[in-house]
Formats: sequence, structure tokens, C-alpha cells
Amino acid sequence: MLSPHPVVARVELLLTSMPFSAERRLTSDESIDEYNASSQSFTHMESLMVKVHDSQGRVGWGEAFGHRSNPASWAALESTVGPFALGRNTDPTAFRREAEYAFHAFGRTGPVHFALSAMDTALWDLAAQAQGKPLRRLIAEELETGAADRISCYASLVHYGEEPQEVAHHICRAQQSGFGSFKLHESTPEAVGAARLQAGPDAALMTDVNCHWDEAGAAQALEEFLPYDLHWLEEPVFPPDDSSALVRLNVSSGRIAAGENASGTLGMIHQIESGAVSFAQPSVGKIGGISAMLEVIRTARALDVPVVPHCFYYGPALNASAEIVAALGPEVQLEAPFLTWPQRLHQLHGPAPVIKLSDGPGLNFVTDEMVLAEHLVRSATIG
Repeated sequence: MLSPHPVVARVELLLTSMPFSAERRLTSDESIDEYNASSQSFTHMESLMVKVHDSQGRVGWGEAFGHRSNPASWAALESTVGPFALGRNTDPTAFRREAEYAFHAFGRTGPVHFALSAMDTALWDLAAQAQGKPLRRLIAEELETGAADRISCYASLVHYGEEPQEVAHHICRAQQSGFGSFKLHESTPEAVGAARLQAGPDAALMTDVNCHWDEAGAAQALEEFLPYDLHWLEEPVFPPDDSSALVRLNVSSGRIAAGENASGTLGMIHQIESGAVSFAQPSVGKIGGISAMLEVIRTARALDVPVVPHCFYYGPALNASAEIVAALGPEVQLEAPFLTWPQRLHQLHGPAPVIKLSDGPGLNFVTDEMVLAEHLVRSATIG
């Protein structure tokens, strides 16, 4: 008879780097920095994945944010979080309580927190497998909601150098692929206006400006964007946790979205409770995994603030975000990076306006082993 309390037996780390194309027709000066994943300097995307093996033979998957912070996130997993996990109870609640206390002096965000996010997601995958149900069903039970088997997505476009014609061209490409909602990474009225003209008056249109302005600049931009009826303006100010500025901007506009860069669960909850955001956007690979996402969602629901998970991933964090969105209701769409991938690592990899989720237990992250082997940059086993 299986023990009711499996423990972590082994942790594998897998770093992949996969090529993609944004189908840009031109390159130009950018208004974002080269460390941003929507920059033209990115031609490959990395995924730092964990496989957690429990003492009953199950395997759960998770993913840590990512991109050019991966060397630090890898070090946190290999030297600190992975060894800490060995032999511990796989119950996500128990593990989170122990881990957060053990590492509280390491900060509320950053590489150690990203590593814990990956571990937490993998433990929820194991928990759902143990109950024989898709992860979204387990999430829905926690939230006392239903869970859809199909979800819709919005196209998350990269940065096109504020070039209006180029922006309109790629909105058109996304429309031809079946998308009806679009997120830009542009910050000028000309680029946003071109997108609105192409998208049409009824399409949901958003833009993520990656903390481009101070408060005065963001207030001016909101005025300039009024004719284009943005659904939200994402991460408008630097620093991203300037909640006082976000509150003032959101009170006047009702369009502020943020959360990807929140300082952990309490940082995101503070932004929700203070009125700093009309749309909360925590990222499962950053904020603390499924456990943290559930805590944020409960707070946001009580205050009638929509949670729209930030998702610029192609690994297990993509599947985790999809499973969360499936439990949030049909009005919430999954962010789908609008990129062309020569190869797909797994079934959900690649943009699609509607996706059908697997009925299998857990996260249902099943890789193409040949593609994984071809693009594996680094691996390690702990335990």
C-alpha cells in the first residue's frame, strides 16, 4: 500500500534553448533594453525546468523564470533549493511553509524565489497526479470554481521599434492566425494607433511598456492613448513597485495592469488591496508557483480585480498558466507569445487562439524527447 506521505527523492534540472523567429521585416532602434525578452536581441528562448521525482515513482514538472537570469536561477536550484527539497514532504502547503521560512532572509523575489516557484509548481503537479485529476480540477476545487477544458488566448507581440506600419503588419498576421485580442510592447501613440486601426474598434488591445516612464510620463501617455481605448496599460512606471504612483494612475484611468515584477505574494496583494491595479498579472515562475497564485487569486476575487497570469514561457510554466486560466472563467485569456517556432517541445508549445487541455492527471507536460535532447544546454541531478 502506498504511503500517504511521499517525499522528494530526486530533483533534475534541465536548461533548454530553442530558436524562434518574430518574423520582423526590419530592425531599428528600440525603446526597450536588450534584457527584455521581446527585444530584437533575442533569437532563442531558454527554459529552466525542474523534474521532481517522489518516493512513489511519480514525476512532477516546474519552471523557474528565466531568460537571461537563468545562470542565477540555476545556481539557486542546484546549490540551495534543490538540496533543501530532498527528503521533504511533497505536500505543496507543507513544503511552502518550510521553504519560505528557511529562505526568508534571501528576499521576497529574485533567483531563490524563482527556484521555489519551480519547485512549488512541480509539487502541485505531483499532488494532482496522486488524485488522478488534471491540475486545473484541483485548482478549481481550491477556488470553488469550475474548470474549462478549452481556453482562449491573446496574441502577445514582441517589440517592433515603435514602427507603425510594422506593428499593423504583425497585428494583421495575428488576425490571420485567428487571434482577436492583442498585446503590444510599444509605447508611442503612433504605434498604438496603428495597432488599433488594424485590430478594429472592438478588439481587446493592450500594451506592455516595461516600466518605460515616471509617473508624469505615464499620466501623459494615458491621455495620449485615450482615443485608442486600451484595455490595459501594463507596467507603466519605474520602479515597478511604486504602488503610490500606480494608485494615482489607476484611480484616474482604471486601466493599470501590473504584477509580473511584484515583490512576492505580499507585494502583489498590496498592489491589489491598495487599488494600484485594475488587472493583476502575477507570473507563476516568479511569484511562488501555484500556491502563491492561489493566494493572489483569492484576494483579487474578494476585491473584484481580474487576475490575468503573465506568461512568456514555453516550458512547464506555460502549462501551469493554462491550467490556472482554465479555472478563472471564460473572460480570462492566456497570454500566447506570438512567435514562430521551427520545432515544438510539447503539445501546447506555439501560439494558438484556442487550446484544448489534456484530460490526463497533473500538469500534463509531456516533452518530445528528441526535441528536448537537441536543445538541451545543461542538465544536473540532485539526490
